Amino acid sequence: MGNPQSTQATRQANLQRLLNPRSIAVVGASADPAKAGSQALLSLKSFPGKLVAVHPREKAIQGVTCYSSFEQLPEPVDLAILAIPAQHCIQAAKDAAARGVGGVFIISGGFGETGEEGARLQQQLADVCQETGLRLLGPNTSGFINTHERCVASFVPGVDQLQQGSVAVVAQSGGVNLSISFLLDQLGKGISLAVGLGNAVDVNSADVIRMLGGAPSTKAIALHLEGVPNGRELYEALRQVTPVKPVVALVAGRADIGEFAVSHTGNLMGSHARTVSALQQAGVVVVGSTEELAQAAAALADGRLPPKRKNGIGLVTGQAGPGLLIVDGLKCVDVEVPMLSPASIEAVQALLPPMTFVRNPVDTGRPSPSFPQVVTAVAEDPSVDAVLVFGLSEPAVLNPVAALKPAKAATGKPVIFGSLGLARDLVGPFEEFQREGIPAVRSPERLVLVASALDADSRAQWRLANTTSEGTSLTGSQSPLRGPLNEDSAKALLAEYGIDSPARRLCSGRAEALAAFEQLRKPLVVKIAADDVPHKTEVGGVFLGVRDPIAMEKALASIERIPTSTPGRFLVEEMASEGVELIVGAVRDPSWGPCVVIGLGGILAEAVSDSSVRLAPLTELDADEMLSSLRGKKLLDGFRHLPKCDRAAIAKVAIALGNLLAEHPEVIEAEINPLRVHAEGALALDALVVLKETT
Repeated sequence: MGNPQSTQATRQANLQRLLNPRSIAVVGASADPAKAGSQALLSLKSFPGKLVAVHPREKAIQGVTCYSSFEQLPEPVDLAILAIPAQHCIQAAKDAAARGVGGVFIISGGFGETGEEGARLQQQLADVCQETGLRLLGPNTSGFINTHERCVASFVPGVDQLQQGSVAVVAQSGGVNLSISFLLDQLGKGISLAVGLGNAVDVNSADVIRMLGGAPSTKAIALHLEGVPNGRELYEALRQVTPVKPVVALVAGRADIGEFAVSHTGNLMGSHARTVSALQQAGVVVVGSTEELAQAAAALADGRLPPKRKNGIGLVTGQAGPGLLIVDGLKCVDVEVPMLSPASIEAVQALLPPMTFVRNPVDTGRPSPSFPQVVTAVAEDPSVDAVLVFGLSEPAVLNPVAALKPAKAATGKPVIFGSLGLARDLVGPFEEFQREGIPAVRSPERLVLVASALDADSRAQWRLANTTSEGTSLTGSQSPLRGPLNEDSAKALLAEYGIDSPARRLCSGRAEALAAFEQLRKPLVVKIAADDVPHKTEVGGVFLGVRDPIAMEKALASIERIPTSTPGRFLVEEMASEGVELIVGAVRDPSWGPCVVIGLGGILAEAVSDSSVRLAPLTELDADEMLSSLRGKKLLDGFRHLPKCDRAAIAKVAIALGNLLAEHPEVIEAEINPLRVHAEGALALDALVVLKETT
């Protein structure tokens, strides 16, 4: 076997060669304009490096020299584009690797997306890459464009016209990759690198994200995700890169839900929710559409706010109506619009006529010569971290670039301009804004989007800086557990992690149950204790408020009638005092690893579906933010007759469950539902721990 470190270094170097090539070979080059091999050559006509073709018969195609095989190439190329049928790609990849090619890009489909035979071919490609260090983009993708290397490795007409820029696009779909690239082009931003991953047999999103972290030509990254088979790897890559460069992401599949069937936990953390939460934990700004993705990435490429827990946004508007829409939009996404300081208000009042609103937002009315000074005065306010300026286009009275530049120069704070007007009136100013690195957008709603993206990025980086810790190892460090675990043994395990539960007795037969009745403090809860009944309430196996022998006998008789493989077993437990019921659970996601969910619990858990999910291991800050994100968070603060809840106790339970899964790889799910919380702490009233099936 080869040296793993050496192989990894080769793979990293070959990824650079693939996406930043100085030499390219097109395999399957053709003079027929209807074929992808012809379009690939045509798209590369401006490539400044060495361009050759591999063809068994031709000497030249479209003026490009042909060689009969990889072996005949005078020197190894960085990139080989395979425009040949799927069944021929395996041997071509082997030949490319043998000749020292850095990477291949496969245009063709016919692989894993087509069925069993295609999946077999795809696995063979993966094996070639792992064995040789060759990198592979695709298959089944439209390719990539590297504008700084003038490399258009794509067969789609027109992409060679995309302008050079500073935003990189990484998309699982080749079509989405180009869609976002075209949107960035329309915004006047352009792209640095745009990559469609396709089937991602070898090169995946984490690989490209890590590479872009050190790419000087890229200032921001736009990321599109569908399924994420390598979630934890992507999470770690993003945690490394987002402190250096902003990343904005769009995640497909919002209607998807979890597949976990044993408990409520999986259904509360659908796969889309897990993905979004993981990205946000890693410092990513998540948006909801391709247009939002392009606009937010374009704005962040012009600059980002320093890390901060909460930012204040100042607004200067020439029209009150759009200003109200902007403020409303900001508050709806939890972005603060703070009142200006008395000194700032006084400064603004001196610049504007009476009867204007100056506390924030500042309504200037029709712009006057003092407009630049107003913007600067707002930007200089200590509670303002960025300034939004909106005004309908009025070229006769306002030069927007001249109005905004002084504020940016004086304070260094981001200043973002929004406007609407005749298209011909906006072209010149927007081009000048682009040259000045000042974000400019065409609508009140886009101003809100840009402000929320700047704020979200800043808060995410503050969160990363304040949650970075060694945490708990995800490799497992404890002796393996044996199962199955019933409620009693599950609670005993949780007690080892500091999670309390009421006093209880596990009883075999009526005699032991009646003895427990005499020993424990009333009232009691009597439950079925069967290994094959995870949800006891659904089969009528839970009796609350048992205070006297008659009620006890009735409960035992009812439980005995429930069909089970382990009859005659009861769990007798003291009832907890009143409080708020939550669900706290953890599952081992096949892609993201251990994940923890907190939500409203009890029988309403799935019906209300008010929950928050994070990747484990958690910190206290993670747990606190999870609780603060719940729609029903007021229930924790002493709402009506309910007690004020001990948030620290809830955080302790959530952290412990994450650690349990981190330390025990054999645990696939753990759930406390409900967790009864009050001012003095939290108690696990029911517990479920599911282990992997062993053969």
